[in-house]
Amino acid sequence: MSESHPRRHVAILGSTGSIGTQALDVIAQHPDLFEVELLTANNNADLLIEQALRFQPNQVVICNPDLYDRVAEALQPRMIKVFAGIESVCDLVGSPDIDIVLTAMVGFSGLRPTIAALEAGKAIALANKETLVAAGSLVMPLARRHQAPVIPVDSEHSAIFQCLQGERVKPSKLILTGSGGPFRTMPAAEMADITREAALNHPRWKMGAKVTIDSATLMNKGLEFIEARWLFDMAPEEIEVVIHPQSIIHSMVRFSDGCVMAQLSNPDMRLPIQYALSYPYRLPLAMEPLDLIRTGCLSFEEPDLERFPCLAIAQSALKRGGMAPCTMNAANEEAVAAFLEGRIRFTEIPEIIQKTLDKAGFEEKPDLETIYSTNFESRRIAAELIAR
Repeated sequence: MSESHPRRHVAILGSTGSIGTQALDVIAQHPDLFEVELLTANNNADLLIEQALRFQPNQVVICNPDLYDRVAEALQPRMIKVFAGIESVCDLVGSPDIDIVLTAMVGFSGLRPTIAALEAGKAIALANKETLVAAGSLVMPLARRHQAPVIPVDSEHSAIFQCLQGERVKPSKLILTGSGGPFRTMPAAEMADITREAALNHPRWKMGAKVTIDSATLMNKGLEFIEARWLFDMAPEEIEVVIHPQSIIHSMVRFSDGCVMAQLSNPDMRLPIQYALSYPYRLPLAMEPLDLIRTGCLSFEEPDLERFPCLAIAQSALKRGGMAPCTMNAANEEAVAAFLEGRIRFTEIPEIIQKTLDKAGFEEKPDLETIYSTNFESRRIAAELIAR
């Protein structure tokens, strides 16, 4: 950015998670260009306090009201306003002092604050893919209606977004890449015994627990498949998933003339985070540059939908449309939580999701109220299935 562009005032929803902490690292590298206006966290009060003392936001929200007193006692003497609860997040994202909202809350919980920010016309740096999975047909028209830009933060969607800059025609295909996760070559017969620790050991990326398990099941790629459909207005058949174990090419775009454009870099989430916060400008970033000679071979393969059925379930849910993606997302969140708590096996995650889809109701054109009720009912069904 140049002097003609004022500092951007940033709200980070989910500042104590993996994306939020890396976003603050980006902001710390450019203190003259970014100012933190709002930080929110769910339960990690200690880290939220530490972040607020360092970055001096105007406001913070601790979503768990039981932790309000601890946060307020630490921060109010520093003239930092402290609030509690998700309603406070929804109220504060519309502040006129905020230029861009980084939505890094985990799961379906990110939907309401994102909608509130869009209704206030705020630019969104979208790291919460579940928002578009559950309600993409409502969220993207809302963004257009309020002229609120939605800039993707996921490395795959950021790659596509970057490849499309300056293009005047719609691509013929989006090619989402994925590492394949820690179990890419594991025989199917061994997958029932996968442990929590093994599933959390991703070979390329350091992420939060939920997204790491989603990466291990390939549900993350399924969620990204659905997100890409809404972000870039592409039909399901115009989106392809390719396994790329090296995680150097973050996604590709094919045009009608056969040209394929790709975005390459070492795997580091700070790059797409920074690009979303600074768009349309590029800024220096303290990360290791890509060395193609040392990188060597780049390989690609088809995803194995028999060993990783979550991807096929997500693709099928998108094609069915309506409430199906919301139901799938809710069931997945319940199943992943149950696996992390040791209540189900790794291979039971897709079983719970599919059974929930089979039992849940269906509506082709749900409104927002129906999306919320679908999420609640689908979680209830999935919890019953898990309990059995």
